[in-house]
Amino acid sequence: MQDEPIPNRQTSDSIDSAILNSILSARIKPGARLGESQLAELFSVSRTRVREAMMRLEARGIVHVSPKRGWYVHEPSTKEAMQVYAARRIVEFGLLKTMTPLTAVQKQVLRDHLAEEKAAIAAGDRQTLTYLMGDFHIRIAELAGNPIVTGILQNLTARTILISMLYQSEFHALESHKGHCRIAEAIERDDFAAAAAMSLRHLDEVETGLDLTRRPDPLADLRQSLSLSSIPRPPLSNSQKRTMP
Repeated sequence: MQDEPIPNRQTSDSIDSAILNSILSARIKPGARLGESQLAELFSVSRTRVREAMMRLEARGIVHVSPKRGWYVHEPSTKEAMQVYAARRIVEFGLLKTMTPLTAVQKQVLRDHLAEEKAAIAAGDRQTLTYLMGDFHIRIAELAGNPIVTGILQNLTARTILISMLYQSEFHALESHKGHCRIAEAIERDDFAAAAAMSLRHLDEVETGLDLTRRPDPLADLRQSLSLSSIPRPPLSNSQKRTMP
């Protein structure tokens, strides 16, 4: 007996996409719990369908399951952070090195994207900018017409954003935007060797901005919610005062 009508695969896939896009936009933080029941209700699907979507995301390194506790957004370790950036260098360098000239329309797509980044920087819209910064690299793969590499970069970019939320002490938006502009300029003039070299330089700069010595505070959200620094402490009793050093 089914607990709910089974939807088609497209509906189930939308769970994957919704979670992935929320991570790409930095709306979901590393370590966030993803309840099966809540997701099933939101998407009007069975928990079995939710579990299938979670298992696909787990295979992509986006979520993990904790026994008897449920599904959580992955929290990359420092070792994994370095591995993700190493993988991005390999994929993006190879993609750009073997790229063929874009059409005038495709080049305009890149220009429009950079204009959106610039506008988001001017507006101080960090959430939109986070999405655009990651989407720039995915967009290049799409323009190159390689759906396999596009999928790989979607996964790596999502994991990069999780890494930045854990280990990036400052958000260097303007520097990242300039790096994108240099890559786009090389693509515009069909100098793909230069574009590939610029992509390595860009990724080096971004990784250098990470503080891999940081340790995430597991109580950060609860601490902020409770505003512990502003909660008045009860006065000490006479017995407590006498036992103080």
